[in-house]
Amino acid sequence: MPRIVVLDPLSEDGLKLLDAAAGIDYEERIGLKGDDLRNALQEFDGAICRSGVKITAEILEGNTRLKAIARAGVGVDNIDVPTATKLNIVVMNTPGGNTLSTAEQAWMLLMALSRNVYAAYHSLVEGRWDRKKFMGNQVTGKTLGIVGMGRIGQAVAKFAKAFDMKIYALDPFITPEKAAEFGVTLVHHVHDMLPLVDYLTVHTPINNETRGLIGKKEVEMIKPGARLINCARGGIFEIDALVGGLKSGKLGGVALDVYESEPCTDNPLFGMPNVICSPHLGASTEEAQTNVAIEAVELLIDFFTTNTIRQSVNFPST
Repeated sequence: MPRIVVLDPLSEDGLKLLDAAAGIDYEERIGLKGDDLRNALQEFDGAICRSGVKITAEILEGNTRLKAIARAGVGVDNIDVPTATKLNIVVMNTPGGNTLSTAEQAWMLLMALSRNVYAAYHSLVEGRWDRKKFMGNQVTGKTLGIVGMGRIGQAVAKFAKAFDMKIYALDPFITPEKAAEFGVTLVHHVHDMLPLVDYLTVHTPINNETRGLIGKKEVEMIKPGARLINCARGGIFEIDALVGGLKSGKLGGVALDVYESEPCTDNPLFGMPNVICSPHLGASTEEAQTNVAIEAVELLIDFFTTNTIRQSVNFPST
């Protein structure tokens, strides 16, 4: 009987699916690290995780039992995929489960930046009525740049079209026909859109091509007053460049939901004017957590009961 370990908290709906799965046994072992995690993974055939646990090369080293890991979420940067591949461990993710919630988080931050929502509320809490101080900008009719036109980027583009925005997009994998379908104008490099956009939002993985995508050079190139939003992965924006752009007045605002190292409670942007930051809440909705949990469980059930791999980010030899 295949044994599955649940390493991070899952929604009740996901656990109920595991309870009902015939021929599969599971245990919850939350918060494991180091040797405890390494030893636990040697007792199970499959594992389900979110972003809390870090499955490194050292954790996987010497594991001859584990066959599959399902990440209840999009990114798999907390899993050493190359090592898993060498050990013939299939790594699966759930790219569709939190699409709308993350897109809504990005859009919410964009809107909140435009109308100074946090600062205005904070002034009321402090007993001030500063209407003139919080003059904002209308979003309708402005220009949006989207880096990454996957599921989340596409959802954001739909929101933007509802606000009659002009949209530039960068994605090497989207065809001109698909771009036309979403009403976006493709560019070949992020530099092509920077002088044109009032808002820039990124929806890409973190890799060698996207790390530091927006740095000092890019801030110098961007349209004065532009606002930047990152609900994808920390490290795509260089923090020092953002701080400099805000201090100089070149940037109109910055909103972050993600950070290079998480949890993050200390960042140069925290407390700066025209900044809104949240603690990685993109997928933190009841709907998203239910969706990704169910999908992750279904992936492992299919893998162990029908030998089906529906969503893999790697291709082990067996």
